[in-house]
Amino acid sequence: MINNFKKYLEQTELFDNTKNLRVEEYKHQDILSLEGFEKASKEITSWDGFEQTPLVSLDDLAKQTRVSKLYYKNEHYRFSLKSFKALGGAYAVANLLINKLKEQGIEANSKDLLSGKYKDITSKITVSCATDGNHGKSVAWGASIFGCNCEIFIHSHVSVTREKEIAKYGAIMHRIEGNYDDSVHEASRVANEKGFFTVSDTSYEGYTEVPKDVMQGYTIMVDEALRQMGEKPTHVFLQGGVGGMAAAVVSFIHETYGENSPIFVMIEPTNADCLLQSARNGEPTVVHGDLDTVMAGLSCGEVSLLAWKILEHTTKAFFSIPDEPIAETMKYLASLPNPVVAGESAVAGLAGFMITQFDEEYRKILQLDENSKVLFLGTEGDTDEQIYTELVGKSSQEVLSKA
Repeated sequence: MINNFKKYLEQTELFDNTKNLRVEEYKHQDILSLEGFEKASKEITSWDGFEQTPLVSLDDLAKQTRVSKLYYKNEHYRFSLKSFKALGGAYAVANLLINKLKEQGIEANSKDLLSGKYKDITSKITVSCATDGNHGKSVAWGASIFGCNCEIFIHSHVSVTREKEIAKYGAIMHRIEGNYDDSVHEASRVANEKGFFTVSDTSYEGYTEVPKDVMQGYTIMVDEALRQMGEKPTHVFLQGGVGGMAAAVVSFIHETYGENSPIFVMIEPTNADCLLQSARNGEPTVVHGDLDTVMAGLSCGEVSLLAWKILEHTTKAFFSIPDEPIAETMKYLASLPNPVVAGESAVAGLAGFMITQFDEEYRKILQLDENSKVLFLGTEGDTDEQIYTELVGKSSQEVLSKA
């Protein structure tokens, strides 16, 4: 199977960011911190249905790719949302409501919100955001369980299935023309006009506090993965997007291990490589175009400013890949003796890693060898069941029925 990935080498691009790396202690506690993780963990682990998601060891693939260990964090089982995003958007919604109650002299927590104790107040609040699918689903879910209203903005490339998945939590849906970044700007405009509270997973000039909560929620996944591994990874391959998930992973691991942190590698779609271009230009750079990619959750042209502050001097390499290897990677995971259901965006890191194995210069730059222990964050399951079935050739139910 691994040999199939050699043909994608010519369609990839790697930017070596070594010259911009800074080997130093973590210094961004004002954005994300272990203290913030403790606060997020206390709230999120109190929610109904919270369970640790599995970590899968890909031993056979490790042998084929000439490394020591490969670990894949399987977020297909995160609450009922099949995505790590459940940890971020919903946590930010809870925090926003808790802070609004605090402004009225009320000390509350997630359990109070879940019980409906203050619904007479929270039901007058509306949260909103733009989304490619999973973040909006988390915000809508959070609004439904914590007792407020929700309006979600999606762009022209978001599938109807993902739209329905969000709407089932009671959110009012708005579909706009353009790409993800256009939907972000429209959601912000309407929120300012109508007095909604924006719960975005990307930060921009003048909007930074809520995205910190979103990213902080993601660190629950990172803590679980490190504890399940029982050892420090030498490498972490990360999906791009706006950079929020990657920044959460890097911040947690960097603050935990300091100067002895592993090597971080960023993987992005060729059509939406805003992080790679930002690294190349030495500053946040916007990628224009329709940003269309099968990796729907990574279809982003503007980096999150907060995320970039964490990533620019900690990520060793930025790697862009075409869409074609995504379905093959999903099929590989589905074919394992203990099958893994992984969505299109979830496998970007693993697909990128497998392509790099056919270029010795890439391996040298990334310092991959027989002692390497690589962690992948499998950020979603079949969040769009129709697309998953089309790409894999069978539904997730069929895949898991053979386990």
